[in-house]
Amino acid sequence: MKFTVAIDGPAAAGKGTISRAIARHFGFAHLDTGLLYRAVGMKGGDPVEAARSLTDADLRRDDLRSLEAGQAASRVATIPEVRAALADFQRRFARREGGAVLDGRDIGTVICPQAEVKLYVTASPEMRARRRWLELGGEAAPRSLDQVLAEVRERDARDMNRAEAPLRPAPDAVILDTSDLSVDQAVARAIEIVQSRLNAQ
Repeated sequence: MKFTVAIDGPAAAGKGTISRAIARHFGFAHLDTGLLYRAVGMKGGDPVEAARSLTDADLRRDDLRSLEAGQAASRVATIPEVRAALADFQRRFARREGGAVLDGRDIGTVICPQAEVKLYVTASPEMRARRRWLELGGEAAPRSLDQVLAEVRERDARDMNRAEAPLRPAPDAVILDTSDLSVDQAVARAIEIVQSRLNAQ
């Protein structure tokens, strides 16, 4: 069975958590496509060559979840040649047997416009900044909550206004706003949406 779940949304909205939970629940393969861009950004050198020569080892770096890697990913993701080099890999992954969940910024709009399920996971910038700040250590974090909020807004502006594959919901995506939902509530709602599409197959 080939069944693709495309999950898009801005940073720290909860799409990674939701994607992993869906993959576990249904036994689907999972790909965090942002890791591909983070790995390219952190390799350094020519980003296009880095994208073309990406290895499994590059995806296992222990600094790919850092704020620095996120900013690097956002910068290299604006380069059309980088996106093209990574698009084929993502499309092959999406149509593997047994089902696949991909999360990123342009999965439902560019990579997998024919996905069986498209979710756009979002939350207010303030809520997303607070989540990221708590991830970084809260009061012990190296950045203040205001600094993290400024970085979230800057990342949003870059992702939403880039010329190549800007971040936006696909026209037929289900919008899932997690601002006022617990993790369990958001996951349950997402699973319900996927199950309803599977039932309709």
